[in-house]
Amino acid sequence: MSTEPERSLVPRPEYAVRRRTVTSGGVDLAVFELGDPTAPPVLLVHGYPDTHRVWDAVAEDLAADHHVIRYDVRGAGASGHPNRLRGYRMDQLADDLFAVADAVRPDQAVHLAAHDWGSIQAWQAATDARATGRIASFTTMSGPCLDHVGHWFRRRFTHPTPRNVAQLIGQQLKSWYIGVFHVPLLAPAAWRLVLSDRWGEILRRTEDVQPRPGHPATTLRTDAVRGIGLYRANMLPRLIHPTERFARIPVQLITLTRDRFVSPALAGADLDRWVPDLRRREITAGHWSALSEKGPTVARMIRSFSAHVDGTDADLEDAGDTGTAEAAGATGAADTSKDSARESKPFTGRLAVVTGAGSGIGRATALAFAERGARVVVCDIDLEAAQRTAELAGLLGPAAHAYRVDVTDGAAVDAFAAEVAQAHGVPHIVVNNAGVGHHGTFLATTDKDWQRVLDVNLWGVIHGCRAFGTLMSEQGQGGSIVNLASAAAYLPSKVLAAYATSKAAVAMLSDCLRAELAPHGIGVSVICPGIVNTNITRTTTFSGTSPDEQEARRRHAASLYARRNYPPEKVADHIVDAVLRNRPMVPVTAEAKIARALGRLAPGLLRAAAKLNLG
Repeated sequence: MSTEPERSLVPRPEYAVRRRTVTSGGVDLAVFELGDPTAPPVLLVHGYPDTHRVWDAVAEDLAADHHVIRYDVRGAGASGHPNRLRGYRMDQLADDLFAVADAVRPDQAVHLAAHDWGSIQAWQAATDARATGRIASFTTMSGPCLDHVGHWFRRRFTHPTPRNVAQLIGQQLKSWYIGVFHVPLLAPAAWRLVLSDRWGEILRRTEDVQPRPGHPATTLRTDAVRGIGLYRANMLPRLIHPTERFARIPVQLITLTRDRFVSPALAGADLDRWVPDLRRREITAGHWSALSEKGPTVARMIRSFSAHVDGTDADLEDAGDTGTAEAAGATGAADTSKDSARESKPFTGRLAVVTGAGSGIGRATALAFAERGARVVVCDIDLEAAQRTAELAGLLGPAAHAYRVDVTDGAAVDAFAAEVAQAHGVPHIVVNNAGVGHHGTFLATTDKDWQRVLDVNLWGVIHGCRAFGTLMSEQGQGGSIVNLASAAAYLPSKVLAAYATSKAAVAMLSDCLRAELAPHGIGVSVICPGIVNTNITRTTTFSGTSPDEQEARRRHAASLYARRNYPPEKVADHIVDAVLRNRPMVPVTAEAKIARALGRLAPGLLRAAAKLNLG
């Protein structure tokens, strides 16, 4: 484990909040700074109907190692407001942002992060020619570029496929309030008479956001009414007559999976077309909860991305990236060869942990994720075998790491999870693969045999799910847990009593855990291979046999598996697909699929087959 001392995330006392005024377009903007004024600058822009105080949790975290700059946008909080609607137009909002950056840090490009309408206006600045050399990076949440949205709607209206129509309908249901904002007198009256006094309670009930000092702001009633001008001055013109706007700076898109107002499809708004250097991340959070209880997570993502852009951090820590957009051509059109390369590495920046990875399905799975861009950590009770897997994974993708872990030891698995989190970050993908086989009837299976099978096949999965599932749910970035079961989970056999029981338990555990972790954005999949050519037969035990007989039966079983010759690499492909598609149960081989179908259509037939002396 790393011995580096933990870094404090509390700003030093001498760096209290400092206020200044910056004038732009005839409006005085209230600017607030926190942290060391010589540290890397990060500019945070709030949305509607907020003030700069909505960023408090994020700002306090970032101020430990950044110069944090916030301002109340025109019409909000302590800033002035324009007298005409055109004073809220997008070009002027971008001018405000550049004016603040120029006044506070004229010597250095700022890292920009924005939310909601702050992000919408920040897109205007990020796609402006002035952004080059002035904005180092842009992190966007819940606020797409309006011009991108206009093109997004056009493409879906002109190509009404079922998927496009579903996206259109879904977003229209989320965006109902925009139409209300364009009805004369209605929205201002709603804010003045009803919403402003109840806004804190509405946030608490809908997103579990607790009121705190400065949020909701004491100026909410006035801010909300004035801020309607943002919608009226910009929405229809940009959506009806969108222009092509390309960002030439690195952009990080943070998708909020529970956002009530911006769908994931719209948040992305076909960004690969408009952003040559794009990273995607995801947080299981609502529209406002991302900046409250998930504030440290947002701060960590901004910090990691800014360090990556500045070249002070080689990797994006526990990034959860779903891909990195490569450079597009001079016209901004997508380079199809590079798009193909990006699609082949869907786990770039993500961390995958695989247990029992010294051979067989575990090794093949680790290599499959590495080949698709993931950072890989593997463990096995055989450290040498795990190290060989890590070496092979490193040849296919980023450097991999190996550990010796006995998954039957819960304390050891907890320590392993803690060490992984500290040294490499909280994983986005965990594959609980370690397993052993046993052949024998119930009456012939000893307590020792039962203990061995259940300790590895069931308790090993329980330990892995609990240790890493806790970390992943607390991290709030979603992810996937994959548990290896078997076709024996639903294919009874009198000679597989202990083995089939352990695998059936894994299947049920996975379904229960899937329901529990769904609110955290964590998918749980159970994989049910059939007869796969791995070395599990070398460690399989047989009830009531002498050592010589047991060895002979192992050789016989191994020859049967070899003749079937279903490679573990194909199972690994199914595991990758299960993560990408969040599939609950995956029967792999033909026999596994047939048994699954018969279990549903003709369970009596399977029960009759269970009486056979197989093996």
